[in-house]
Amino acid sequence: MFAIDVPTGVDATTGAAGPRAVRAQTTVTLGAAKLGLLLEPARSHCGVLYVTDIGIADEIAAAPGDTYAVLDAAEFRALLPVRAEESDKRSAGAPLIVAGSAQFPGAAVLCARAAARAGSGYVTVGCPEGAAAALRAHLVEQVVVTYDERDVAGAIENLLDLTRRSNAVAIGPGLGMSDAMGEIVRGFLSRLERPFVADASALFHLGKHLDILRGKACVLTPHEGEFARLSGEGTIAPGTRMHRLRSFVQRTSVTTLLKGNTTLIDDGTTMHVNVTGTSALATAGTGDVLSGMIGALLAQGLQPLDAARAGAYWHGLAGREAARTRPIGVVAGDVAEALGAALPPASASSAGPLLRRLL
Repeated sequence: MFAIDVPTGVDATTGAAGPRAVRAQTTVTLGAAKLGLLLEPARSHCGVLYVTDIGIADEIAAAPGDTYAVLDAAEFRALLPVRAEESDKRSAGAPLIVAGSAQFPGAAVLCARAAARAGSGYVTVGCPEGAAAALRAHLVEQVVVTYDERDVAGAIENLLDLTRRSNAVAIGPGLGMSDAMGEIVRGFLSRLERPFVADASALFHLGKHLDILRGKACVLTPHEGEFARLSGEGTIAPGTRMHRLRSFVQRTSVTTLLKGNTTLIDDGTTMHVNVTGTSALATAGTGDVLSGMIGALLAQGLQPLDAARAGAYWHGLAGREAARTRPIGVVAGDVAEALGAALPPASASSAGPLLRRLL
């Protein structure tokens, strides 16, 4: 079935779809991409989405209103850091991964490997002593350094010392929920002067302490369940994801990436809508991979918003590439290993303002 502009029964503003909404195989939308067509459930009703020009003047399309943006392949490649020929391993990007525990060592492994595959030259993992053996058994190129979780003050100092030789931090995957770990996370981040991405357990420990993040160069990467707790406002009702995210960012002034098939990234100025999401990413550990990627991009010099939107875009491409070679059974490690193959060519052409401009 073929739809013109929007499939019948779909709300082009909110992404809602009525019970009798048409499910098209192809949709050609007119003038510019409609925001709602990029959001679920409407996105699933569109099939393959094309945008065609109908002569809307630029000054009309640029009229004041809410600001949304979509990344395309050319803009993504322009954002992606290029390693200088004279780089050494640390100047090429040296993130510190604060992750893992005796119970969840795999999260740290995935995060560290993704950071390396996303271009980092020197990846250090700071983990509790009980997790070190498992991490060292799986990480060959990355350095594993331990701290004593029982010594909160000492652990904080050890981690801060590691940041002197690192230029960004990814914190949270697999850390665990103990009170001591909460004190370590909050104490470390309150004194941290490097850009960082916080995910998973770190979000749990920051839930009622978001004031720590004021003025920090950071990205939070919650899924909807984590966001419900982090925001203090409960479950996200259908059709309210954008409103809830914008309200949270305006209240906290923290760049936030809200995961989903259509991931949203907001810095309080522009809402960035990621269109590369795929169900192949619906598997344990892919969030840890994303954290490592964003940490790597921060370590290579991108600002938090750009690291988040480039990371989300690339993460989706890698999920699709992994699914291309393994139609069933993609696991998070496949996504990290697919990052190189998933890159669009350096000569990728822009989709133009019709896609990036959302009506």
